[in-house]
Parts: sequence; C-alpha cells; structure tokens
Amino acid sequence: MSAGDILVSRHGVRAFGRRLPAAIGRGGITGAKREGDGATPTGIHHIAGLLYRPDRLARPAPWAEPILPGDLWSDDPGQPDYNHAVRAPYPFSHESLRRADPLYDAILVTDWNWPEAEPGRGSAIFLHLWRRPRYPTEGCVAFARADFLWLLARAAPGTRLIVRG
Repeated sequence: MSAGDILVSRHGVRAFGRRLPAAIGRGGITGAKREGDGATPTGIHHIAGLLYRPDRLARPAPWAEPILPGDLWSDDPGQPDYNHAVRAPYPFSHESLRRADPLYDAILVTDWNWPEAEPGRGSAIFLHLWRRPRYPTEGCVAFARADFLWLLARAAPGTRLIVRG
C-alpha cells in the first residue's frame, strides 16, 4: 500500500494520510460479489472516472465529466451494456445518475467489473456521498460531503482503491 491509495475496511477509509468515516455495502465486504447482494467487493480496484452534477457542484477536478439529464447506469446483466453508462430512454434495468437526493452530486467510478463486465458479477460500484453517517449502501463506499470533496481534490484516474474484508 502507498500513501496515494484509498484503503477501505469495515471500520472506514484511510486515504492520503487521513482517516475518513465511510459507509460500505449493507451486505458487508465480500470476495464473491454478485449483482444485488448489497456487498462491497474486496480487491484492488482503480478509479476509472469522476462524474459530477454541474447544477449542484463546481467541477471538482479537470478530468471530471458532468452528469446530464438522462444519464443512467445499466445494471441489467442480460444487456451488452451491463455496468456501463447509458442514456435515457433505456428500457432495461438501470440506475439514474441524476438523482433528486444529493448522493450522486459527485461519483468516483471504479473499474470493478468494468470495462469488460461479467454478467451478474455486480455493477455501479462507486464512491459517493452518504445518505447519513455510516448508513449502508448497495455496495458502494459513501462519505460525508466535506470528506468526499476533500477526497475528490486528491484522487486521480488510476488511484488504487484497496478493499479489505
């Protein structure tokens, strides 16, 4: 592990020399991730993208891409675009990236099961804002707003995300 890694455990996150409280999946941390299990997958992953809501947040980094109306994420294992960004209208199972609540005001996208997605192995493993302190996610890692903005200023494409059980 290096100082530039983001280390996730059930106790929180250590990143860039700082400890951050964080929420993980309601299913805990697992080495056998499956779609819909609510678990955060173990392993060494990498930051693959940064998305943000330009109507709610200034661009957090030069490499950030805006979340626009109609932006979705496919979570339908039966589709060829499973675990990829898609656009509305999209008739298959998906998650809206432009939510009414603030959870996805910014998203660090990971390379979990991406870009070559194995159907059913899990989708949309993101880092994002939490609903409330340590409230479990559907498998993502979530943070308080101030901590997440701090993290966004330091993360970059390729930053390692190490999840330990």
